[in-house]
Amino acid sequence: MRRVLVARLDSAGDVLLSGPAVRAVAAADTRVSYLCGPQGQAAARSLPGVDEVFTFNSPWITAPAPAATDEHLQPLRDFLAERQFDEALILTSFHQSPLPLALLLRLAGVPRITGASVDYPGSLLDVRLRPGEDFAEDQPEALRALGIAEAAGYRLPAGDDGALAVRDIPDTRHLTGTKPYVVIHPGAAVPARTWPALHHAALVELLDAAGWLPVVTGGPSERQLTATVAGTAGLDLGGATDFHTLGGVLAGAEVVVTGNTGPAHLAAAVGTPVASLFSPVVPAIRWAPYKVAVELLGDQQAPCALSRARECPVPGHPCLTQVTPEEVFAAVQRLVSGVASFTTRRQLRRSNEVVENERKRS
Repeated sequence: MRRVLVARLDSAGDVLLSGPAVRAVAAADTRVSYLCGPQGQAAARSLPGVDEVFTFNSPWITAPAPAATDEHLQPLRDFLAERQFDEALILTSFHQSPLPLALLLRLAGVPRITGASVDYPGSLLDVRLRPGEDFAEDQPEALRALGIAEAAGYRLPAGDDGALAVRDIPDTRHLTGTKPYVVIHPGAAVPARTWPALHHAALVELLDAAGWLPVVTGGPSERQLTATVAGTAGLDLGGATDFHTLGGVLAGAEVVVTGNTGPAHLAAAVGTPVASLFSPVVPAIRWAPYKVAVELLGDQQAPCALSRARECPVPGHPCLTQVTPEEVFAAVQRLVSGVASFTTRRQLRRSNEVVENERKRS
């Protein structure tokens, strides 16, 4: 079997969005190794089609970045030398370059490398896509990754709809019970993408009053946040789930309420509708939950739009704080009843164009 390396070096959500591209490569009777960053390791292990995972903390992707020393790079060089890959696909977002990794791959003897690069790649890429020329930048990240795979000659097999997916979803009723529930995931690695904790707590009260069990999830470092949000009405699972278990909890939910963060993509991968409190610091056309019922909440034309800010640059964080708990509750109701007001790709693209045009005029 041909050995193919697929690389996506950043967060869990980005790794999940590469899933359709991975399945396209795996369908060609290949052995797929996935190269990811530390934050994406669990997500990479969950992807159908991945045979092995190697973790590398990239000095040109991770923030804060580790030092680019010989000692730091050596484990990756050893891995590449041992596997002797026939081919590599480097998956990146618009603000990332595939060229540093392409250089390491070329030096390791990988004979065929595919990636998307704005910068001239010289001899580092055998198949190069020019963002904005060979494909539109304003498209879902999953389609961008799939387009890179297709340029390398890999396509999804018949019957694969290209949605996100994970394997081995566990039964987590021992954590949640059997009452219908709604998951609230209040945390995010980027503060600019969070809805206020007290807004979340008020939503918990509304859901409880309506007869749903509010299940609040979060990592071990977020226990204080999840306890605040859950109060006395919600089930606090802060610190009680790893990535695999969280997938099971999200799969059993009626709806997931979260920001534009990894659990939103994990919810999409297990097929659960998402009430997305989406901060417009990144474009929703690219990073909204993919191929799942979604209610997009938040002012997508706020002054922070497309800024990629980690800390909100606008006093009061108005893009999300102005979304009321009642509005989110109404979105949950629509998603549960199946009459959600879907936000189409065309609407998202138009919103991004308005923001960009206003920025150019200013």
